[in-house]
Amino acid sequence: MSTGTFSYPLPANEPVLSYAPGSSERKKLKEVLKELKSQVADIPQFIGSKEVRTGNKIAIRPPHEKKHILGYFHKGEEKHVSMAIEAALAAKKSWSTFSWENRAHIFLKAADLLATKYRPYINGTTMLGQSKNAFQAEIDAACEFIDFLKFNVHFLSEIYKQQPISGPGMHNRLEYRPLEGFVLAVTPFNFTSIGGNLPTVAALCGNVVIWKCAYTQVYSAQLIMRVLKEAGLPDGVINLVYVDGPAVGKVCFSHKDFAGVHFTGSTQVFNSMWSTIGNNISTYKSYPRIVGETGGKDFVLAHKSADPDVLVTALLRGAFEFQGQKCSAASRAYIPSNIAEEVKKKLVAGVRKFKMGTVEDFSNFINAVIDEKSFTTIKRYIDTAKKDPKCTILVGGKCEDKEGFFIQPTIIETKNPQSQTMCEEIFGPVLTIYVYPANNFEKAMDLVDSTSPYALTGSIIAQDRAAIELATKRLEHAAGNFYINDKPTGAVVGQQPFGGARASGTNDKAGSHLNLYRWLSARTVKETFNPPTDFAYPFMLEK
Repeated sequence: MSTGTFSYPLPANEPVLSYAPGSSERKKLKEVLKELKSQVADIPQFIGSKEVRTGNKIAIRPPHEKKHILGYFHKGEEKHVSMAIEAALAAKKSWSTFSWENRAHIFLKAADLLATKYRPYINGTTMLGQSKNAFQAEIDAACEFIDFLKFNVHFLSEIYKQQPISGPGMHNRLEYRPLEGFVLAVTPFNFTSIGGNLPTVAALCGNVVIWKCAYTQVYSAQLIMRVLKEAGLPDGVINLVYVDGPAVGKVCFSHKDFAGVHFTGSTQVFNSMWSTIGNNISTYKSYPRIVGETGGKDFVLAHKSADPDVLVTALLRGAFEFQGQKCSAASRAYIPSNIAEEVKKKLVAGVRKFKMGTVEDFSNFINAVIDEKSFTTIKRYIDTAKKDPKCTILVGGKCEDKEGFFIQPTIIETKNPQSQTMCEEIFGPVLTIYVYPANNFEKAMDLVDSTSPYALTGSIIAQDRAAIELATKRLEHAAGNFYINDKPTGAVVGQQPFGGARASGTNDKAGSHLNLYRWLSARTVKETFNPPTDFAYPFMLEK
């Protein structure tokens, strides 16, 4: 038998390609976009070794071009979730005993495939299916997902090295087992990298997974499954189903082998999951792991010493990249009165420079929101603000769904720091600002900390170091990811582990060691070399 200790050093983050005019990556991506649009994909569920087609087909249309059909996916039912669980449990024994290096190399190969052969395709499916521009797709679907795959291998190798001390005459060791049962991964539309990471990080740790992706992310999710299979992932380790959320929950949360859920989505859904799992706790073999990243009402707090240009850039990018459909997007800002007029003028000018349209036109900064439901919800918030006498629309506010679901980037100024758009998560291109008296920084921090139940991301913009220190301490629990003189978005794997607390989730920090611990169950093994042969201890002797 050959043995060895295998090393997976800290990798470098995947370089972000520019897609500048004349670049080879721009040319190739444009070719792939045309190729994808020239086809009508027939997308099955992936259950065990089977591609399952139900005949109940749902059309996939670009949010920015409703009339075009990219393909159809085959919607499943409860029975398909049960099939997926059976396939996962059948694969579990073999997968959980796979040698570590062979598990690792599957995901490292997948990362390499995504960085090369499939890079334009993972970006192209994300651009067309989720209406992301080329840069937003590149930093998400390519770079962040590649980073997750590579860094998770490194993180897990470091965890496996962590061992206890041993006393004389004995040896102690820790074994890191997969969970006993299957893991459910529930993923959102807004980040292809999250869609890929939630099931793969659990699988890397030796678990088997049922993956339920958002219907609005199926187009890129199915490509991830094809890449993983090409990389050598055994059948049944990850099973991708397209089934309504309640049906998935009904089957998974009532199964004795349910071992954990890895979730990104709304707070309301996560709360419901937690409640259901709690009510079914006597059903399970083990206490399930519940890991979730949910909503955000992310803030930018400016001090009177803030550089107006730094603040404006942080808001324009932080609020409106990917149409504000990031759980970390800046959606409320507190601006001191001494710079407010300058900042508002520059914000309006910046928004008016944005171009909005399809993803194929690379000059467009803004694309469409994800679907009709989202469009209707965001429009309702804007219409409510228009009727509020304490709110003023500084720029934007127009909504058009004839060709696609387009909402103009909108900035609202409110005189009421507790107005609806300052408090509630909108998940769209809407930023609400409140101007506070420049000398009331302490009160502004109180507003930041108390206005929202969420605590995902936030930032402080200031040149005064004392103000930065004060805000960093005062807002300790207001954000799991806190940024100084930067926008509150754009966390990078290995650099800014991501997650928030309060109503924003369990803060298990994707992109770090911390998340992987949740998919492992440690066993301590003690071996005594010279075991005692008499129960009596020396203290019991009389002499």
